[in-house]
Amino acid sequence: MPTADEAVAQAAVDTLTGPTAPDSPASPTAVDSGASASASFRSTDQYSSAGLTADAARVDTLARALLGAVHSVITEHEVTYPEFQAAKKWLMDVGEGGEWPLFLDVFVEHAVEAVAAKHQEGTVGTILGPYYLPDQVQLSSPATLPARPDEAGTPLAFRGQVTDTTGAPVPGAVLDIWQADEQGYYSGFAPDIPAGNLRGVVTADEQGCFEIRTIQPAPYQVPTDGPTGALISAAGWHPWRPAHLHLLVSAPGRRTVTTQLYFAGGEYLDSDVAEAVKPELVLDPTDVGDGTREVTYDFVLENA
Repeated sequence: MPTADEAVAQAAVDTLTGPTAPDSPASPTAVDSGASASASFRSTDQYSSAGLTADAARVDTLARALLGAVHSVITEHEVTYPEFQAAKKWLMDVGEGGEWPLFLDVFVEHAVEAVAAKHQEGTVGTILGPYYLPDQVQLSSPATLPARPDEAGTPLAFRGQVTDTTGAPVPGAVLDIWQADEQGYYSGFAPDIPAGNLRGVVTADEQGCFEIRTIQPAPYQVPTDGPTGALISAAGWHPWRPAHLHLLVSAPGRRTVTTQLYFAGGEYLDSDVAEAVKPELVLDPTDVGDGTREVTYDFVLENA
């Protein structure tokens, strides 16, 4: 007969590795999101350049530190063999489901970004996240993001200026912008949404000024029908991120700013599952009387 501790551990195994109810056919699934995130990561220079500058001493230091942290958790919390086997099974499931970009971007990237931010000037950044797709439509300011004819949501006029750290305009700065729709779904990661919907690469004018018309996005839920969702459920966490706009702001000779802009009063601002919200990144749009909300946010780029 199993002991009480063994029974509890086995319950954890079943919770973490057992099947979960799939989302509805019209909802994004973890397998689709994971596959898209993996394909996007592999298609960018993030993948091709990963680790090229690492030397043996650096690899040794990081690997020993990471393994030491894992060993400490096992020792401190007296991890059992059933729990260890559940963790192995879960790690295999994450890889087989293509969810490593999803999991790492949601739960780990914010710590890497915080380290990078210590040495950066200009606009505050935050995580890239798993839903970036390169090679979107090129637009000139003023621009309207591609959208369905019946795109639901509150119209949003997003304006601002890109300058350098001295306050001088950065002519022709580029804003790569993407977002969820009014239901919290991203094109490229959910069915029934046209490719490129609510995505675009906008070039600012000669004064670095830009105007982008879109809709205010909704909070989104990390897909819960795969191994990442199984972990979230087993730990009793919620899977939600607050509504936000994603941006990559760049110009020749300048460091690209990777950031997200949130909305004052929105849900999950203080409980973001990805821990990526910063006070400097919260917008407070105003209603202009015709159903549209307007907001201004300026970007500052430092030299590369």
